Amino acid sequence: MTADEPREEKTAALLRTALLSTPGERVTVDQVLEPLKRRAFGFLLLLLAIPNFIPVPLGIGGVMGVLVLALGLEMLIGLEQPWVPGFLRRRTMSRDGLLRFLDRIEPVTRRLEKLCKPRAQRLTRRPFTFVSGAIMLLIGLLLALPIPFTNYVFGAMLIAFAFALVERDGVLLVAVWATTAIIVIASATFSRALLGFFRDLF
Repeated sequence: MTADEPREEKTAALLRTALLSTPGERVTVDQVLEPLKRRAFGFLLLLLAIPNFIPVPLGIGGVMGVLVLALGLEMLIGLEQPWVPGFLRRRTMSRDGLLRFLDRIEPVTRRLEKLCKPRAQRLTRRPFTFVSGAIMLLIGLLLALPIPFTNYVFGAMLIAFAFALVERDGVLLVAVWATTAIIVIASATFSRALLGFFRDLF
């Protein structure tokens, strides 16, 4: 966005508008992503963060992790917009449930939106999408692993990542890159300590 372009709606408002403009009690992933066009990567990440904050069947973290891995791979190879398989695009979600989720995370999104603004935008575009893709692969891998008590942490990382991409905030994006690296090191240390504890115990 240049200084002469009009200010676009913020992330949560855009997603809410997309949901409210869709008739029916349930919406497909395709219906949510279609109006978002070039910012679909960020919004898809936001959708993938949702199961980390609501009661879901055991093992859903692994499924979400695989989907985040796939999305990271797409960014890694330089796709401008995410490619989503047809069966996932047709997957339906409760519109009211998504709206309730937006209400629930509103205190967080409000703070993020105050911090976010288009800056260092080059970092949100190619060739730096390679770095974002690699970081997303790390988050997806950690989500897929059965590491206890980490869903909220990785979910929060996905939300911050999503906002950085949607708002084209390169500064926040770098902060996400750095924080992910720290979390990867901490998770590896915690997992090693946990394995050592159980090995000694038995």
